[in-house]
Amino acid sequence: MTTTSTPAARSGRGRARPFFWEEAADDWHSAHEEGRRPRFSEYVTRNLRALREGVGREAGTVASLRPVHRVPLPDGGADRLPGRYVAEHCALTLFGLHQHAASEPVHRPGLGLGTAGRLLHSSRAMTEAAVERRLVAAATAQDLNELVQHLQRLVPLLRQAGIGLDYTRLLGELAAWDGPGRERVLRSWGLQYTDPGTPDKTDTAEDPDAGRAAYWVTFEPGSREAAAELAALRSGTGREPGTVAAMWPLHRTRMDSAWRNKGALTRDLAAEHTALTLFARHQQGHDRRMHVTGNSPGRACGLLARQAATGTEGRTTAAALDKRLGHLLTSADTGELAQHLRSLVPLLHRAGIGLDYDLLRTALRTWDDPRLPDAASRYRQQWDRDFHTSSTTSS
Repeated sequence: MTTTSTPAARSGRGRARPFFWEEAADDWHSAHEEGRRPRFSEYVTRNLRALREGVGREAGTVASLRPVHRVPLPDGGADRLPGRYVAEHCALTLFGLHQHAASEPVHRPGLGLGTAGRLLHSSRAMTEAAVERRLVAAATAQDLNELVQHLQRLVPLLRQAGIGLDYTRLLGELAAWDGPGRERVLRSWGLQYTDPGTPDKTDTAEDPDAGRAAYWVTFEPGSREAAAELAALRSGTGREPGTVAAMWPLHRTRMDSAWRNKGALTRDLAAEHTALTLFARHQQGHDRRMHVTGNSPGRACGLLARQAATGTEGRTTAAALDKRLGHLLTSADTGELAQHLRSLVPLLHRAGIGLDYDLLRTALRTWDDPRLPDAASRYRQQWDRDFHTSSTTSS
């Protein structure tokens, strides 16, 4: 599981010296490669003790940590420490906790926090629910200080299970936490945690049909977890896809590891997120699954119109639904399509009419995809036909 590389390669862009955790890993591997007993040198051991002294202390106030910092301070002093310097202080103290009493280096290049959480669950050292609680707690931290407090409780568990972490990557994530980069960090953690690994080479960067069936396909209305899962999905309405930690276990999107580790916002992830939130609203309170294969939005509106035709205002209702579907069909892009679907789903929910969420996800992914210029036209034609066929066919 350990990955080695040369100090020059690890030093990163423009850094004259590797980060301390990289030095520690190099130190251990050098002894191993030279045929000596793998162990840390006195220099590393002494500084590891210093790192633990900084736990819970403010950055820049622990003199013994200054020699292991690699992020420079600005000349002439400043009223506030640079954010990246503070993030490095946090990463150093976490590394000190993680490395304490571990027999091998815990800095593992390429191993993100989400992947570490998945490995922790797979190790059976903790239950899946316990791992998810800790990850969700970290992911919902309001600021860097709160995030670090949660990570301070998590890294000893990783150490006990023999699981490492890429501390160079973690430094970048900590530095981004209090800024606009947080959403990308969250997305990468969520994708790492839920994605079982890099797809086969034959897979594309986005392949919704690879891996497990979508959540709405396997959803069991009577299960113990149903209410909590649907609540988690509803909490994602209007939120950035992939950033809602409570939704992470319910995503099924797979993508290439390079995209996953960057926290890429792909069309498939965005489409699945929207479909999940719509399904949660649609399913709420129903004792049968609202995912119905073959029920396009056009067919669902037609069934709703036919159902309303038995009432005193049947023709008026049918005309209103035809107009509503018309607005949906003329959506200029995926965002407008999602908006119209959000207004349609409550009507279908009340009438107990289902939707094909596999179809919906595909439409949301391809509606305005420049690589598929005819996709929206095909959906418009088919859904319009579905409406008129299902609204006039007798039961």
